[in-house]
Amino acid sequence: MKLQAFFPYQLAQLAEAVSRSVASVYADRFGLSRDEWRILAALAEQGQMQASDLVPHTSLDKMQVSRALGRMETAGLILREPSPEDARARIVKPTAQARRLYRKIVPMVEEREAYLLQALSASERELLLRAMQTIRTRAMEQDAAQ
Repeated sequence: MKLQAFFPYQLAQLAEAVSRSVASVYADRFGLSRDEWRILAALAEQGQMQASDLVPHTSLDKMQVSRALGRMETAGLILREPSPEDARARIVKPTAQARRLYRKIVPMVEEREAYLLQALSASERELLLRAMQTIRTRAMEQDAAQ
């Protein structure tokens, strides 16, 4: 087997290249890590979330979420409050500063996304999205069967 031709490796390489390209927007200009950006985006979408729910929502592991939340709390981007349903759980809320930061970043990352996707025709983009969903579904079916 040649690693460079192995589909999972090629996919990981693509994901890393795209992630680095987009990260340059929020990391260089705003000092956010990839993990912090994902959490900020999740909170912007949901309004507030239980900290444990950020794990599946962001595709980060528990330790990555915990570390990022600590940095974000220190930076004044989030508030953590006890959950009314479970005293052990914490509800994470974005601050006004975080919401302003998110509104600044979104147009820039959308512009970067558009730039990357301009390399494909409209039909190629549609095919790519369908193919990614098909493979994701199949991989999840395989995981569930084991």
